Amino acid sequence: MDRMLLMRSFVTVAQFGSFNGAARSLGSSGSLVSRHVAELERQIGVRLVNRTSRSVTLTEQGLRYSEFAARILAEVEAEEAEIAHLHDRPEGPLSVVCPKWIGSLDVGDAIAAFAAAHPKIAVRFELGGLSERTYDFLDAGFDVALHTRDLRDSRVHLRKIASLPFVLCASETYVERHGPLDHPGALAEHDCLVHVNEPVWHLGHGSTAGLHKIRNAVFSSNSYIALKKAALQGRGIALLPQRSVYEDLVSGALRVQLPHVPVPDRPLYAVYGPGRTVPRKIVILLAFLARWFKENPIPVIGP
Repeated sequence: MDRMLLMRSFVTVAQFGSFNGAARSLGSSGSLVSRHVAELERQIGVRLVNRTSRSVTLTEQGLRYSEFAARILAEVEAEEAEIAHLHDRPEGPLSVVCPKWIGSLDVGDAIAAFAAAHPKIAVRFELGGLSERTYDFLDAGFDVALHTRDLRDSRVHLRKIASLPFVLCASETYVERHGPLDHPGALAEHDCLVHVNEPVWHLGHGSTAGLHKIRNAVFSSNSYIALKKAALQGRGIALLPQRSVYEDLVSGALRVQLPHVPVPDRPLYAVYGPGRTVPRKIVILLAFLARWFKENPIPVIGP
């Protein structure tokens, strides 16, 4: 039998001086409490109580053990209460990891705002290092991982935080030299700047949606910042996060291509550990991020 259960029954018997009194307090039966004490005596190897038809008294060893067991049970209860309190308290360390490109843009701003709003939470925010296995971030010591892929895995929880808009754009210099992009099928005739993880571009919605494998990738990178710089230099057409190029679109340094063909947003997901109860600081972070993206939308960019 579980030692803690036996100790609790014995300590209660010591308090009430009878098996029946202890049973009433524990919501059990006198015979079961008696068996618990007998099993504890067997495990320890000494007699803890003197049994008579009218009362139960502690032996010398029983008195000493009851004090010890009561102290242990009290410490366990106190520690469990403290751990539960920490679980529900929005403070302490919180580790977040996400891809470099969103960490240096939208998410980086949102996480910085969260850290300022919750000074009792010590935020650790790292970029990159995410593997294909959705749960590896837990093994690496992170509480939350942010992804733009819909990761269905029963071993972790998944929550959508926001939608990240993308835009197809090129510099005025490129457009003057090569002409504007007239339709998605003409991408094969243009120089394209491609993220190494996205060799196929998804353009359009519904019946107009199409996948376009980029055949003329004149510049590729794993950094949207590098792709943006190449686009500003007039090297080609790029599919970029809209927030990263918003000011360039407003100033005219970059121009939207195919403005009447919608570019699907990328979902931003938060992935966190399993369990029915989620630490309060994670709940607060996810709510804050969702609210931040809702309160900080990117204005619609026209042609």
